[in-house]
Amino acid sequence: MSTLETLPPKIATEPAIITEDLVRTFGEKVAVDHLNLRIDKGEIFGFLGPNGSGKSTTIKMLCGLLTPSSGKAIVSGIDVRRDAERIRGKIGYMPQKFSLYEDLTVRENIDFYSQLYGVKGPKAKRRKEEVIELVGIGHYRNFLAKQLSGGWKQRLALCCALVHQPEIIFLDEPTASMDPVARRGLWDLLFTLASSGVTLFVTTHYMDEAERCSSVGYIYNSRLIVSGGPDEIKQVREVIGQGNIHLEVVCKPLVKTFNLVKALPYVSDVTIFGQALHVISEHPQVEMLLAEDLRDVAVQVQNIREIQPSLEDVFVTLTKASMAEEEVRMRSAAEAKPLNALSTGFDDEEEGEADA
Repeated sequence: MSTLETLPPKIATEPAIITEDLVRTFGEKVAVDHLNLRIDKGEIFGFLGPNGSGKSTTIKMLCGLLTPSSGKAIVSGIDVRRDAERIRGKIGYMPQKFSLYEDLTVRENIDFYSQLYGVKGPKAKRRKEEVIELVGIGHYRNFLAKQLSGGWKQRLALCCALVHQPEIIFLDEPTASMDPVARRGLWDLLFTLASSGVTLFVTTHYMDEAERCSSVGYIYNSRLIVSGGPDEIKQVREVIGQGNIHLEVVCKPLVKTFNLVKALPYVSDVTIFGQALHVISEHPQVEMLLAEDLRDVAVQVQNIREIQPSLEDVFVTLTKASMAEEEVRMRSAAEAKPLNALSTGFDDEEEGEADA
């Protein structure tokens, strides 16, 4: 079994990050809405959500770069609101976009960040060699950063984030634009770091990477929808429903069968997942009914089996539920507005003109 397919054991239960009702607003816009998290030391925490959902704002608050509007955040035992400067010595940050000095060599970049973090003297030399060996970038130490491939640039960025021995590392989509081999190599490194007690806070859009995290949180429209271990959140009631059955159907032709299955009255949802269909139904005999219906239309069914919902299934289901709730709230607000106007005898425009 490869390293990518295993999770590092949690070596402690001491919390590395705690947030309690953490809020950040920009004017009237709520970017993070009462966020509650607990991330243990040595854990790989995957933070997922659509662009604009509040992930980057959360990271900036936890790094001490943005002051929370309200609520509480403790990072490595330090209160973000009271002592943001101290936090920066305890954490490392690896952005999605390569932001090191491309006209400096690998060695020169590591030297610069070592000095920036105050790592000096004999300890600095030893530490720099340790991170170079850990990340496996020694062969490229005299290369200019701009000569490196995308995967090696990310390894260099990780070196610079590690040089001061941080307790927590924030990684913002670290494998974006990486090829599969480079992604595997970087995740091997992350597992090694976690097993040594370093806490990793990772944002990603890749569901296979989310599956490899110790725990995950999904944020949508500034609110944390769900958090917990990958297997744990697949069992939330909104996903499994009152008896939802999830099936994997391997068949040919795939796309034509997708359209046929979508029209069946006992099927709640269906999507194409690789070379198979993922089908959701509340009917207790769905497997038998589906096999019969597909046989009747001459679909070549190779296999039908019950499966656990994937994280993608979870997040799609929860997002749809959140969108539906938001739509209901907006409709209620819109319906209430004309009633208020009617009760005063003015509509909005007339009322504004009267006030003027």
